[in-house]
Amino acid sequence: MPFIADALSRVKPSPTVAVSTKARELKAAGVDVIGLGAGEPDFDTPDNIKSAAIDAINRGETKYTAPDGIPELKSAICDKFKRENGLEYTPNQVMVSTGGKQVLFNGLMATLNSQDEVIIPAPYWVSYPDMVRLCGGEPVIVEAPIEAGFKITPAQLEAAITPRTKWFIFNSPSNPTGAGYSWAELKALTDVLLRHPHVWVMTDDMYEHIVYAPFEFSTPAQVEPALYDRTLTVNGVSKAYAMTGWRIGYAAGPETLIKAMTKVQGQSTTNPSSISQWAAVEALNGPQDYIATSRVAFERRRDLVVGLLNKINGMECPTPEGAFYVYPSIKGLIGKVPPSGTAITNDEDFATQLLEAEGVAVVFGAAFGLSPNFRVSYATSDDVLVEACTRITRFCESLT
Repeated sequence: MPFIADALSRVKPSPTVAVSTKARELKAAGVDVIGLGAGEPDFDTPDNIKSAAIDAINRGETKYTAPDGIPELKSAICDKFKRENGLEYTPNQVMVSTGGKQVLFNGLMATLNSQDEVIIPAPYWVSYPDMVRLCGGEPVIVEAPIEAGFKITPAQLEAAITPRTKWFIFNSPSNPTGAGYSWAELKALTDVLLRHPHVWVMTDDMYEHIVYAPFEFSTPAQVEPALYDRTLTVNGVSKAYAMTGWRIGYAAGPETLIKAMTKVQGQSTTNPSSISQWAAVEALNGPQDYIATSRVAFERRRDLVVGLLNKINGMECPTPEGAFYVYPSIKGLIGKVPPSGTAITNDEDFATQLLEAEGVAVVFGAAFGLSPNFRVSYATSDDVLVEACTRITRFCESLT
């Protein structure tokens, strides 16, 4: 259609949303489907957070707020960064958005010019490259294979940097692999960035609190203070507090950048939900017991899924350091043929035929920039995971 913007031809719909939508449609049609595509905790939002939202409604906190967030939430975010990451920010260096996704988009929209390059390690969250393209930039993909633990090396980062590089997007623990960079591994990457002062760092720390011992979380500006003035540290309440539907993300960085991002937001969505903001204040300032409790459950589920998938011939499933995903390789299954008679030539074929044969919805690896793999979200009950893995095993055993 000629009136549609050319920029939209450079992007594609989110594959993770497509998988979840397809699973819901099949369920509505009466098909027994297990959906392992959604990237959200299955736990309910903690009661103290829900109560804070109800109290805010009863107080009449239902009006527009400042585009960059209410003072109480910005103060809570500053306290969080100091308490948990050793980073000092003032409220003028903080903004709140409608989810972490909008924070990232605001940052790219506020800074990218045509042909600016953004380095993105692969496997990546599906939205990174398309957001860069939509904002006029060029994604530069650096592959981190399974043999490297799904982590890029300093040499790879160095080789990817050009005079046109504007951002390095960094996500640890990672969606889709759950791979986390240790302090030493992160320091090696920040040493490279110190040699290139024109490159800024955009961190996606959304899975900060979903990590498993002995791994310990750290973020670039914490590891290398010299990068503080060119780092946008992004986080949110979605994953840590089971608040995906509340849509609150936030970021801290140089005041000039935050002002520019607020300008973008002011001309798009303006402020995030006032009620959700008050709920987020309680999430950050209130009791933190939920985090430890949910982490125990996620770790148990991780070990369950990794153990079951690694029993399948032709499949290799590394043990992730964090998040609630596994990203197994199906290299040993490519070329095999299921009872349907159509050979599996890539990971999209695998995911499609798994859904059709066994009713298990997963996301194929090409969507994340590295094949042949698929992503499983284990943010669901143990019983459901056992049944899903049983079906995956049965499907794989049917291949010849």
